[in-house]
Amino acid sequence: MKNWIVKYKTWLIIGVIVTGVASIVWYNKYQKDLADTGGLEPNFEISGKISGVPGLTLFIEAPSDKGTIPVAEGQINADGRFSIIGNIPGLGYYFLRLGDEKNSLIPITLIPGDHLTINTSVNSFVSKPNAGGTSWSRTMNRYLGEFDKFQQTQARLQLNQENRSKEEVSKLFLAAKSKMEDFSRTNMMKDPSNAYNIILSMDLLPSVSFDDWDPSNLNTLRVVTEAFEKKYTGQPAAETFRNQYAQIENAYYEFASSVNGTVPAPEIALENPSGNIMKLSDLKGKVVLIDFWASWCGPCRAENPNVVKMYQKFKDKGFTIFSVSLDEEAAKWKEAISKDKLAWEFHVSDLKGWKSSVVANYGIEGIPFTVLVNKEGKIIGKNLRGEKLEETLNELLK
Repeated sequence: MKNWIVKYKTWLIIGVIVTGVASIVWYNKYQKDLADTGGLEPNFEISGKISGVPGLTLFIEAPSDKGTIPVAEGQINADGRFSIIGNIPGLGYYFLRLGDEKNSLIPITLIPGDHLTINTSVNSFVSKPNAGGTSWSRTMNRYLGEFDKFQQTQARLQLNQENRSKEEVSKLFLAAKSKMEDFSRTNMMKDPSNAYNIILSMDLLPSVSFDDWDPSNLNTLRVVTEAFEKKYTGQPAAETFRNQYAQIENAYYEFASSVNGTVPAPEIALENPSGNIMKLSDLKGKVVLIDFWASWCGPCRAENPNVVKMYQKFKDKGFTIFSVSLDEEAAKWKEAISKDKLAWEFHVSDLKGWKSSVVANYGIEGIPFTVLVNKEGKIIGKNLRGEKLEETLNELLK
């Protein structure tokens, strides 16, 4: 279940988590109340049977940006049966972990009053928990089944025993990922107030940026936000969903405005390999792909054949490439231009690597990184490559 750790980290990076500081505050109060009163009244239970692991401990934990917070635990009997009770402050996002194996965990949501049942085996724990007893358990069962299929597809693509091309593997992965997103989006819209939408919504979040992100996700997240506010009024989960939805919405519209042809591309005026200044603004009237790369960047060099292909196909239709290198050594920069057959004339660099002014001006966090500029010198796309770049150029240069 390694990918749940990845999903959890992404969730925290973006800041959309329903436990967070609230869980830490609650846990401190929880510890104090235990000391003062000798224990809190249990308000949830998880019980059932997990065969194949007698004597193992089952943990319930709340993830937060400060680490996992222990909530409750219980031991599995010799016949596989277990029962765990505990106290939670309200709707929340938790992990159910089997023993000390960090990959043997499943994400759950709990509401005070829930009695979740599990009936499975150690081998099916993460994919077929056969959960019941709550308003959200059926959704969890279906989702974990779909997620298991996605992981199996991902594993096959990583092995690539069919020797598929990099582009084909990428296309198949994106198709599998899209199917997973469709499942989550459909189920969230069917039952917007379902507590397990906390987990489903992770599939609709932008992983790194809004490049290739489906803006229809905003509507789904909005519908769920409003349903949570109505059903879980006053609870931290509902309030956090509202705040974080607003942050995603604002960030998306800020991103969209930067690629819709209203924002001018910042000027770039640097020396070419011969020492002459070349300016991006001199290329107004052409569609320009600004390609940020470096000779030492393996992924950049691997992408260069595709960049060359785009140049050869569209160079006679009003398209060109303005290559900006983050190299520090002129000889290696020039050698890479020649070796990779980057035939266009617009190559520039200040040979300052990551200290180059273009890094901050264009918000570059990694390379290869591309910016597509229209004939008026305004940004209309970022990180377009492969088929998507070709489709865009076909549309622009009819």
